[in-house]
Amino acid sequence: MHPAFYPDGPRLLADIGGTNARFALERAPGQLSAVRTLACDAYPRFEDAVSAYLASVGIAVQHAAIAIANPVDGDAVRMTNHHWAFSTAGAAHELGLETLLVVNDFTALAMSLPGLMPADLVKVGGGATRPGAAIGLVGAGTGLGVSGLVPNGAGGWTPLQSEGGHVAFSPADEREVAVLRHCWERYSHVSAERLVSGPGLALIREALAARQGLVFETLEPAGIVARGLAGDDPLCLETLECFAGMLGTVAANLAVTLGARGGIYIGGGVVPRLGEWFARSPFRARFEHKGRFSDFTAAIPTLLITAPCPALLGAGRMLGDHLGDHLGERAGAHALATAPAPMPVTREREHAHC
Repeated sequence: MHPAFYPDGPRLLADIGGTNARFALERAPGQLSAVRTLACDAYPRFEDAVSAYLASVGIAVQHAAIAIANPVDGDAVRMTNHHWAFSTAGAAHELGLETLLVVNDFTALAMSLPGLMPADLVKVGGGATRPGAAIGLVGAGTGLGVSGLVPNGAGGWTPLQSEGGHVAFSPADEREVAVLRHCWERYSHVSAERLVSGPGLALIREALAARQGLVFETLEPAGIVARGLAGDDPLCLETLECFAGMLGTVAANLAVTLGARGGIYIGGGVVPRLGEWFARSPFRARFEHKGRFSDFTAAIPTLLITAPCPALLGAGRMLGDHLGDHLGERAGAHALATAPAPMPVTREREHAHC
């Protein structure tokens, strides 16, 4: 057995969003295998999806970390953008797990950032990271995730457990004011997530069509992206441009809120699908358009995460910290601080710093 392999066997890691659940086994720190993606809608319960994955790999595990697109506060977990709801203790018992650590997905993603390599990132625009400064994280998928890392004063980092995607949407021009007015006809509160997300693409397109008096067919987000990038559908292209500008505002607001001179990282499933077009989009110009703080944001780099499983790696690090092995750091990464009290369930074992 390789000396770095976990002596009690592989660990189960999962990254669960509103649409898909990605699972993997971690046999040693940062070494993932059997990575598989399951559609959430294919399983009535969270426990059913986990059981199906474990049956498919044919391996029993003792310890698991679940990064989930949801606030995590207490034993009860109820997803915001999906119908799954479960008790952490009950799920651990049913699945036969000694440890089940449930954490916010963007907190886990934030924990992976200092370990990402240059090949895992694409820089959009200018700016340079300032070592030891706060780092921001934002990502659009089924919802809008927000997190970050704050230096802890001891050479490590403290991740933020944030629900910043639910701040009120902030329009930056007349077109976005019109989009907001359209949304107000349906929603009493319009969050940033309502528009800066995969489902938000459809809502933006609907609002733009209403503003122009256009008759349009309903499209799924993937169709909007495909038609917009093809360049032969002006409404879809305008939708992508509007989305990118809105994301730029969200990212800039996060940058000035955190003082994120260490960079703003972009995760989530939507932006990677925009490909090279995203670098030419209104995103970076909007990010730098911050009034008296334009020079401040212009100096901050924006970095698109292209690593295939970063949230899984972050969840693995958090599980390693929880279990006390401190082995979850990727080679060459900066030391990370222990995460702030996620909601673990541990049976038949005591851990000194849990």
